[in-house]
Amino acid sequence: MEILVCIKQVPGTTSVEVDPVTGVLKRDGIEAKMNPYDLYALEFGLELAARTEGHVFVITMGPDQAGEVLLEAVCMGAERGYLISDRRFAGADVCATSHTLSQGIRQSGTYDLILCGKQTTDGDTAQVGAETAEFLGIAHGTNILEVLETGDTFITVRMNLENKIQTQKMELPCLLTVDKDVNTPRLPSYKRRIGMDPNCIKVMSLDDLDDRNPSHYGLKGSPTQVERIFPPDKKTDKEMIEGTSRELATAMAAILRKHKFI
Repeated sequence: MEILVCIKQVPGTTSVEVDPVTGVLKRDGIEAKMNPYDLYALEFGLELAARTEGHVFVITMGPDQAGEVLLEAVCMGAERGYLISDRRFAGADVCATSHTLSQGIRQSGTYDLILCGKQTTDGDTAQVGAETAEFLGIAHGTNILEVLETGDTFITVRMNLENKIQTQKMELPCLLTVDKDVNTPRLPSYKRRIGMDPNCIKVMSLDDLDDRNPSHYGLKGSPTQVERIFPPDKKTDKEMIEGTSRELATAMAAILRKHKFI
């Protein structure tokens, strides 16, 4: 089975500045990591590949530094990665991001299954996986817990819906989004790192895609615009209270009443 896992590099810190003009996060020069949900999706794909004698590849969209998460994925067991990177992709909303990913996936070659993390920690929309499947014209399933059966033309999975667990048989190719805590992601292998093929990462720009219309990408191709985004205020005020258990309880109750929590 040919498995393609979509991953993303997200801020590794909560101290992120916001561009006051575009309303998007300033990602340059900040600490970054692989999106935690994508770690579960990658492990899910690696385990499934081991069961089916398959192959795992990874793809991401972002600036040049996003290639770091592709290298991390290769160290974990993926065979190669694809980086979709172009300044014209900057500022993309969910729709433009999904379109860009679908175009990159088409260029990456054949696939039987696409895996995504349930959502990202920087956007939390949980929409990119489903929209990417729509652009590709394939079926999709969300909140996948387990693969029950695989065949040449189908896959049967357990899905965690809002109020029930559903078993679904899906035709291949399809796209699945993986929930958290379905497995324990493995650590990157140093042995794989030192033996890594230096050409295992392929970079794609707008000029490499089938749809080369720049108005379909980035801010220009985004039907939604962020009206306002801002970091939450950090409050460090504190008050020390000393006394007996009864005195502490009385003081705490008074504070809660003062702030109208009770």
